[in-house]
Amino acid sequence: MTPRESLKAQAAERILIFDGAFGTQIQNRKLEESDYAGDLGLKADQKGNNDILALTRPDVIGDITRAYLDSGADVVSTNTFSANRISQADYAAEHLVRDINLASGKIARELADEYARRDGRPRFVAGAIGPTNKTLSLSPDVEDPGFREIDFDFLTEVYHEQAAALVEGGADFILIETIFDTLNAKAGIMAVKQLERELGRDVPIMLSMTLTDLSGRNLSGHTVEAFWYAVRHANPVTIGLNCSFGAEQLRPHVQMLSKIADTLILAYPNAGLPNELGEYDEAPATTASLVQEWAEHGQANILGGCCGSTPDHIAEIAKAVQGLSPRRIPRRDSQMQLAGLEPFTIAA
Repeated sequence: MTPRESLKAQAAERILIFDGAFGTQIQNRKLEESDYAGDLGLKADQKGNNDILALTRPDVIGDITRAYLDSGADVVSTNTFSANRISQADYAAEHLVRDINLASGKIARELADEYARRDGRPRFVAGAIGPTNKTLSLSPDVEDPGFREIDFDFLTEVYHEQAAALVEGGADFILIETIFDTLNAKAGIMAVKQLERELGRDVPIMLSMTLTDLSGRNLSGHTVEAFWYAVRHANPVTIGLNCSFGAEQLRPHVQMLSKIADTLILAYPNAGLPNELGEYDEAPATTASLVQEWAEHGQANILGGCCGSTPDHIAEIAKAVQGLSPRRIPRRDSQMQLAGLEPFTIAA
């Protein structure tokens, strides 16, 4: 079976488990700047460039990935959230984008295959692509609303470079995550579709939106429902929500998406809301009990964690949803459904 077919087959049998955060796990290791920089000879300070650890400290990325697999993850992501030309320019490392993504993809692929061989249960690799620190929909200059730092074609090229290296490294899917700007996501979709034509095969897309406030909109103003109508043409293998808030605050938005999306729902919230120091205090059992409610009500197919989540959070989630029936995918509505910032349905 293809990765798309295999994921759907597994998700029809049980609720699958996604991994958790890389950032907080890396921070816990108290690495020095020399760990990040290695012997690459880069001119800029590399401390905080988590993605480059795939080249300089692959053991760290491998250990974190292994910990999530040990916790029960069926899908592991690559540590490549900022491994794109735009974000890596902040570290004078944009020329290493292909190498970073290729290395990170290989780390995840090798470990996923190792665990699959142990028990015969498929493990999948999601090549993670973050939103970059630029936006196509909004101007960074309040005096010039029409100004954009980048254009659609350039961002598509940036995403294509990253996606191609991730697939070469062994990623089954391209996960376009933490989508705060729907137009950025469309550039990512375009990049993957171009890659599909070049490779002559399906490269399944996972899409994950992030909300900027409790009203349920992303930064570019789309509601969850409008976002789905704006991207469903991409035929994503999963659609979902990540980051934003904790599971308690995301509940109504996951519920909405689960009713309308005719594909798998992937949800991976933060471990609660950050405290005054920006740290996440929500206990693994608390996070697990909250997402368990989604599972019990048939609202999710794949569950994991985002900021602040740890292997302990993932292990508790896996335990909490074990034996629960997976969400049934609804049939697509035959009505024409369009989206500006709000959804719009044209009656048949």
